[in-house]
Amino acid sequence: MGFKRLLAGLGAGGASVETVLTDPNVLPGGTLHGEVRIQGGKVDQRIEGLTLSLQARVEVESGEGEHHQDIRFQPTRLGGEFELKEGALHAVPFAVPVPWETPVTAVGGQQLRGMVLGVHTELAIDRAVDAGDLDPIVVHPLPVQQAILDAFGRLGFGFRSADLERGHIRNTRQRLPFYQEIEFFAPQQQYPGLNQVELSFVADEHAVDVVLEMDKKGGLFTEGSDTFRSFTVAHGDVNATDWAAYLHQWLHSVGGQRGWL
Repeated sequence: MGFKRLLAGLGAGGASVETVLTDPNVLPGGTLHGEVRIQGGKVDQRIEGLTLSLQARVEVESGEGEHHQDIRFQPTRLGGEFELKEGALHAVPFAVPVPWETPVTAVGGQQLRGMVLGVHTELAIDRAVDAGDLDPIVVHPLPVQQAILDAFGRLGFGFRSADLERGHIRNTRQRLPFYQEIEFFAPQQQYPGLNQVELSFVADEHAVDVVLEMDKKGGLFTEGSDTFRSFTVAHGDVNATDWAAYLHQWLHSVGGQRGWL
């Protein structure tokens, strides 16, 4: 028995964990439901804790260049300590809230390239290597976000890429330590001289901050630039504006000032 415990402590023959989501599709501000299934190994083990977190792959800029980091947020502890018998199956149901700022990972049923986001399950075991896994989730846009994305599509912009960047956008309701950037190619016939537009959303339960920047040259958003635009849309006001017309007017106004159009 002592040898079995030693192996379990090294991760061999110990407990394993599997997270089963009832539905991986969710909106920001919604709730993920599911069940964590802990399968006992070849020896009795003391489970010290079970924690679910959301995990995102984030780009980090430093003096040595860029690298990616997995950042966990919204940790939720499920239950307390318990004894897991050899070979026993222990199931723990859960309902985990998804923050309003959670980045969008799919639009129109299509996964956004560059988005790596999921539920991370961590099992703390006495005198053992922690066991865990990562289960992808699909985060769909809120109505305000969908309306802005649709407006870009109506104007002929094409999706280029999406990523998450560590840092903060000034003067927004941001609380998470990272933000999402969605980049669009500009239609050259309609907007000659404009290379791309970058879009970020920062939401809470009341409204969505929409942050736009044209032809970005690097660094964080600079409010003093005439290529920057930030506005807030309350969730209930999404249908009060023709967003394609609004964006077109701004793009032409800035483009005319810069001699692009």
